[in-house]
Amino acid sequence: MQEALLSAVQGYMYPNEIELQWSILIVLYPFTTGLVAGAFILASLERVFNVQAVKPTYRLALLTALSFLLVAPLPLQLHLGHPERSYEMYLTPHTTSAMAMFGFVYLWYLMAVLVLEIWLDYRKEIVLMSRSETGWKKTVYRAMTLGVDDISEASLKVDDKVGRFITVVGIPSAFLLHGYVGFIFGSVKANPWWSTPLMPIVFLFSAIVSGIACILLLYFVTCWFRRVAVDMACVDTIAKYLYYAFLVDFSLEMLDLIHRLYEADESFRALDFMVKTRLFTSQIVVQIVLGTLVPLALLAVTQLFSLRDRARRALYVAAGSLTLVGIFAMRWNVVIGGQLFSKSFLGYTTYKMEFATREGLLPALVLMILPFVILWILIRLLPPWGHGEGSPGRHV
Repeated sequence: MQEALLSAVQGYMYPNEIELQWSILIVLYPFTTGLVAGAFILASLERVFNVQAVKPTYRLALLTALSFLLVAPLPLQLHLGHPERSYEMYLTPHTTSAMAMFGFVYLWYLMAVLVLEIWLDYRKEIVLMSRSETGWKKTVYRAMTLGVDDISEASLKVDDKVGRFITVVGIPSAFLLHGYVGFIFGSVKANPWWSTPLMPIVFLFSAIVSGIACILLLYFVTCWFRRVAVDMACVDTIAKYLYYAFLVDFSLEMLDLIHRLYEADESFRALDFMVKTRLFTSQIVVQIVLGTLVPLALLAVTQLFSLRDRARRALYVAAGSLTLVGIFAMRWNVVIGGQLFSKSFLGYTTYKMEFATREGLLPALVLMILPFVILWILIRLLPPWGHGEGSPGRHV
């Protein structure tokens, strides 16, 4: 085992620097929380900023955010040596630890923002389904009413006002949820690959980009499964916001790169070598070319030229898919890339991912699929579309 590790080392490294401490699970964690924040920001466009064109995706965005938020802490739980102790962060809060305080941020965003907003928005449908369904479904919906079955016009107006207020509060909460991840990396002063004041901002805008792209693709998928026409005004508007957010995100990343080039401290030569060797494929090819420049070009074509609906849909699907690949590659390059070089800048190692181990590829794939399973269940219980748009036999 030791010989296999040493064969991956180039130059001089201390023994404790050879084996990476953070694996693909820690890559997956900021990726999922980014999808949560981005999906919620897209939902807030309709609720707070009155962008009516994206209304068909409002509830879908909320349910998607909830699905990914429920799975978000699981990679951390698998990574911990004693995950059964994680509840202690709530019993013995440590205010000087950003990682410990995130437990409170997560719980606040889950219970006080996302779940409450979804409940208020769906409360009328939940009450109606609790009255019309039979068997176990009736029991489930009755429990979901929480004993509140008043759906008078005055009561629903109160729900709408409270829901709007929660959405307003949820926007900075979403920023805090994912900006914290960038803060964790950016505050590690000993690692020049991570230590930059722009890291939280870059993480935040890349989260917005990934969340918007994810909802765009999910909207296409749900329309295809339900065999209903895609609302082109909706997807055109989403694609426009995706394009603008992507431009800001790419500009911030280039600003960070220019700053590093201009600063050119003692670590620059080592980091430059690492990008040209260890991270060339994942960063230059996948993240920058395929995951950034190509989707930006595809979105620019849709914004600059008048294309038929079918052509625009194809470009949107391609751009959204490549965007998610690029954002995941960005998370990979940050988390894994920051561990590939020695603290002396004299050596480099590689990351070899296992398959069926606790932090291998198989559990990571399961955790990637699990949010979509949860989303499917939520959609069956709480359809995100209006009357006449669902599949036969469903309450929509």
